[in-house]
Formats: sequence, C-alpha cells, structure tokens
Amino acid sequence: MKNFKSNFKFKSPQKGLLITAVLVAQFGFAQNKPDASFKGVIGKTLAESKEYWPQPVKAAAGAPNVVWILLDDVGFGASSAFGGLIQTPTFDALANNGLRYTNFHTTAICAPTRAALLTGRNSGKVHVSGFSHTVLSAGFPGWDGRIPADKGTIAEILRENGYNTFAVGKYGVTPDEDATDAGPFDRWPTGKGFDHFFGFLGSQTDQYNPDLVEDQAHVKPDGRHLTDQITDKAISYITKQQKAAPGKPFFLYYAPGAVHAPHQVAASWSDQYKGKFDEGWDVYREKVIANQKKLGVIPANAILPERNPLIADWKKLTPDQKKVYARFMEVYAGYLTYTDHEIGRVVNHLKETNQLENTLIFVAIGDNGASKEGTLQGTISQNLFAQGVSDEKNFQDNLNKIGEIGTVKGLNTNFPLGWAQATNAPFKNWKQDAQSEGGTRNPLIIHYPKGIKEKGGIRNQYSHVTDLLPTTLEIAGIKAPEKIREIKQDAIQGSSLYTSLNDAKAESLHKVQYYYIFGNRAIYKEGWKAGAAHLPDSFALKNTLGKNEIPTASNFDTDVWELYNLKEDFNERVNLANKYPEKLAELKKLFDEQAKENNVYPLIDWQDVFVRRIHNTGADKGKNLQELIRKATQSGENQ
Repeated sequence: MKNFKSNFKFKSPQKGLLITAVLVAQFGFAQNKPDASFKGVIGKTLAESKEYWPQPVKAAAGAPNVVWILLDDVGFGASSAFGGLIQTPTFDALANNGLRYTNFHTTAICAPTRAALLTGRNSGKVHVSGFSHTVLSAGFPGWDGRIPADKGTIAEILRENGYNTFAVGKYGVTPDEDATDAGPFDRWPTGKGFDHFFGFLGSQTDQYNPDLVEDQAHVKPDGRHLTDQITDKAISYITKQQKAAPGKPFFLYYAPGAVHAPHQVAASWSDQYKGKFDEGWDVYREKVIANQKKLGVIPANAILPERNPLIADWKKLTPDQKKVYARFMEVYAGYLTYTDHEIGRVVNHLKETNQLENTLIFVAIGDNGASKEGTLQGTISQNLFAQGVSDEKNFQDNLNKIGEIGTVKGLNTNFPLGWAQATNAPFKNWKQDAQSEGGTRNPLIIHYPKGIKEKGGIRNQYSHVTDLLPTTLEIAGIKAPEKIREIKQDAIQGSSLYTSLNDAKAESLHKVQYYYIFGNRAIYKEGWKAGAAHLPDSFALKNTLGKNEIPTASNFDTDVWELYNLKEDFNERVNLANKYPEKLAELKKLFDEQAKENNVYPLIDWQDVFVRRIHNTGADKGKNLQELIRKATQSGENQ
C-alpha cells in the first residue's frame, strides 16, 4: 500500500485519504480489525476465514462447592456449639467434624458486616459504614450504601470462574431507592453476581408475611415461615443445577432473617424450652462460661465481667417479670434451634447426594453480638418510640399479651436486654458496640472434609469477616481477579485463613482492623485494642424519647478511650489506658489513619440519624427534635 501511494500525487491531503480509502475498500488492501480477544481469521469470503469460539469458563477439576451461612443477631454464648444453652445439633456436628474459630470478628451491626463479607473489603471502603437505607446513609464515599463495581463480590468472582451462584434469605445492602420492581437492578443480588436470589432486600421483615423477592421481582409469600421457604428454595437451586450440569460447583449464600427481630417461630419449637430459663439470665451466664471452658473455646481461667448496671438482678424480679422475661427467651431459643434444623436440611441434602465431602462450609453464628434493641422489657409489636411510653407500660403490655410472643401477631418481637447480655457470655456489651468484643466477636465454624484433617479442632487466630472471601479463593485455587466485566478491581483487604486449616499454631495474618458503628469505634493491632464508647447511643436516645426529654448533644472529643491487651485479657476486663498511655496514643493515631484510608470520615452517630442531619432533602427544617426522632424511628427501616 505504501508503494501504491507513492506513485500518485494529490493536491489535497484530505482528497488523498478519501481516494486511498476507496481503493482499499475496492481492492481489499485491508482486513477488518477484530476484537483483540478474537483468535480466528476474517477473510473476504467464508472460505478464506476461520471461525473462533472461546472455550466456556470451567471450574478446575475437583473444585469444591462453597456454602456460606450467616445468621443474624446471635451472641457468642447462645448456641450449644460454643457452650450456649440453646440446642444447635447441626452446628455441633459441623464443628465436631470441622473447626471452631474462637477469635472471629464481625463489624457489630448487620449491613456493614454483610458488605464486608461479600466483598472481602472493609465496610467503609465499600461505602457501607452505615446502611443502604435512606435514613441511615449519607452522601459521602464511605456512607452512601452503594457498593461500587470495582469492589466485586464473592459471587461475581466465583461465577466468572465456572460456578453457579445462589443466595437465599436476607441481603441487606440494596439501596432503598432501588428496591422496587422498577429497579435499577445492578445493586440487587442478581446484579452483584448471583444467578438466583430468593429472600428479602431489607434488614428486617415479618417471617410469615415477608417483603419477599425472587430474582428481580417481588413475589407473594405462601404463608409458611420464611426460613422454611428459603431452605426449600436453596435445595431446589442445587438440585436443578446438578441435574443440568452434574459436578459443576456451586456457591450458596444462606442468610436467614433468624434470629433478628421479629422472633417468630412455631410453638412446637419454643415450647421445647418451657421452664428451661426460669433460673434467669445470671445463672445462664454462669452455666455457659463453664461449658465454654470445657469445650476449650475460651481460656480456662476466664472470669465473667460484672453484670451490666442496666440489668436487674434476676433474684430481685417479681414473679410476673420472671414469667414474661423467661417466655421471651424460650421463643428466642426455639427460633435458633428451628433455624439450626432448617440449615440441617441443606447439609443433609448435600450428604444424601454425595456432595458434602467436597463442600466447603463456613458458618458465621451471627453478623454481630446479641441485640440490645429489645429494650429492658422486651418488645412484641408495640411502637416504642411514641411520646411518653414508659418501661412500666411496655412491661404491662407484654404481660397482657404474653401469648403473642413468638406468634404471627408479634411484628417486632425481641427479647429483653438481660438476655442479650446472657447470650453474649463471656463478653460485655452488645450489638452496635463496635468498641467491644461483645459487639464484634462471633463464633465461626469451618467444615470441609476433603481439606481439613482434624475433627473438632480449635483455632484461636484473630480473624475478621473480610477474611472469608480470600480464604475461599485460596482453597478453591482461584486468584483474585484484576478485572470483573472489564472493570479494574480494587485490592482485597481480608487475609486468608488457609494455613490455619491444618495448623493450629499458624500465624494470624490479619494484623490490623478498625471498627466503627455510628460513634462507637475501636482499633486492633496484633493483640492490642483501643476503643471508645460514644454517647448518647441509640439505646439512650430511644429511652430519652420515651421520657419526652431532649437528649444530650453528642461530642466525639469527650469520648473516653480504653485500652486492652487481648492476648492476656480476651474479654476486656482490665483497662490499661492509664498504665500504657503511649500505646493508647499509638493506637488512636492508627485509628485515624485507618479511618482516612477506609472512608470512615466524617464521623456520623445515632443522633445525626435521628434528627435527620444526613440524607435530608430539607423537608424537615423547622421541626423540633422529637418530631425528627419520631420520624426517623418510625420510618420502618429497622436495623
């Protein structure tokens, strides 16, 4: 072509280009330039061409199935698998034939935990420091509740590596604005890598009349308990997939609403526990810590923290109080045992179809510690944020309606705070308390017969919810992708637990971790931890509203930081802040660095939520504080 052009002289460069293009087209001097990935030949005719079909992506031979199970609002001392008094035979069996991880951590509340779990990155880094709900999100990079495309999920990664991917139950990280049948659907589960989804998009739903979604549309529930429905759906997904493609690996994300409020379960389950908790929450804690020592999931010299000042001495309660409070706990226990049974149906299906041996199962027993949202009295369905509602009135309502606890009528059933403390044994504090092990420490079970030699082993390595994704990839032999759907991916922040599977003394690779939930905050580094509780918290704010009082203004600068050496004091009983001020200063500086790196700033607290200082279009200007709090808490967007 170069020689051809040199024999002609053109007065105009533009005219020369035009004539050249015509000649090229007429005489075939150039071929179409195909996509870079095309490896065939494109000629002028089919005879001169060669087809190219890329090989479909297939998982490696022998790749394991993967099942992630995530429960909701379960304390460290609830299930029998970790010394609790609530029977969980499925968890017991998985742990006794797998591994118990005793030093595993969540974020202290549901949506940030789920965002971090699914992406392997810190919740602030993936924009979910708060929630994806309108009143609990803010227009900042760490707070808008919209997981970016450059922070791909485990489902996206596995699907691109030859897996089918299914999710059932609670999702919790779809923005409210997107959660209608009009979409957009890119932040629904099916837009984040799942082939199928069956469950609910929000944080809480009625278990008998759920806000139910299948794939990309809301559907009518069939009247059965939601956990029953999601279990059937999970088994059907696996069955259909294996029939169509025998041996193709699958990923199942099983995340029931249990045991988040509302605590709803058939009486046949809750009645199994009649009279079992009549000794009260103080005795419960004592029994649990003894069980935990026998199991080896806590140190043999562990001591219970003192009863929280908010919690009454069980012995000093009235007979009516004991009756009502015990019934709340019977329902909670029945709900957890029922959930364990439903998970057992999935495990049994895998066993009966000869898939269990090569299935990697993670069971995170809780996305945070036990819930403190049931108030001191417990709740059934009453509106606790109405002006002037007292503890006495709430208790009387519960006594009058004790038969509704756990039933379809109990639309907001949650147990009293005393049981939250009990089921969090041996730790202090609760859900939302990101500064405390009671808010962030949850049991983890890993079961993988093909890859774990030891049965019933204990692992004490420090770990975090972000670690499950890289652990899964390493076991499956999959490299974290540089791109997903042509979008360059940000680095995964979690650390793999792979080396600990068959080495109890393996080094913990997760060295540093920040925590932040609406004011409460902490920083961990290699066994040392500094944390600050922030007041007023949601519990104090709601109590203030109930008394028709104006809450105290929050001030981050007056929060008191505490310091703990978790290697010697795993349940934070001895505050070392005054003894080691240099260490505390070092960790506070590290928190600031981590907060900047992970989009935690600006610091937003519960008062900012309740008075609508965030995500506020201006419609609330001029309203008084209590009107704003009432609007926020009555919005139906529960945690």
